[in-house]
This record gives sequence, structure tokens and C-alpha cells, in this order.
Amino acid sequence: MAVTNQKVLDHEFLTGMYNDVHFPDRLVDKGKTILLSLCERIEAGSEIETVARDVIGEEFWFVATAYGFDGADSEELIATRDW
Repeated sequence: MAVTNQKVLDHEFLTGMYNDVHFPDRLVDKGKTILLSLCERIEAGSEIETVARDVIGEEFWFVATAYGFDGADSEELIATRDW
């Protein structure tokens, strides 16, 4: 299934990484593919808003705290989601 959401189609994923010579394009392409795959799954009627929301929030929290953002709140990290 192809992505149909116009916002996603117009979005340039990971441009900051593509513009940085420290990130090889072939690896950034893998990240972009993962993000687009997530978008496809959401459009295919995924139950992400109810089933995976908390798990994704916990992972965002983990990443934030691993990098020193100890006061991070998982709900705040994903509060702007549009799933």
C-alpha cells in the first residue's frame, strides 16, 4: 500500500541528516524507509493509536533519558502526535 496522506508525501524526511556529511545517505535512506513504512501501516487501519501508543511513548522516554533528559515525560514527548 502506498502512502496517500498529502502531508507525508510533501514532507522531506530526515533532511538534517541528509545535509550532514557524517551520515551516509544509504543509512539515512534506511531510516526514511522505516518512517514511510510506519506511515503506510497507519494508513492501513493500524490500531497504533490504542495498541502501540504507550509502547512508543515509553521508547521515546527511554531515548530522551538515555541522552540526559531525565525530566522527560513520555506523554509530553508524544503529545503532538496525529495518529
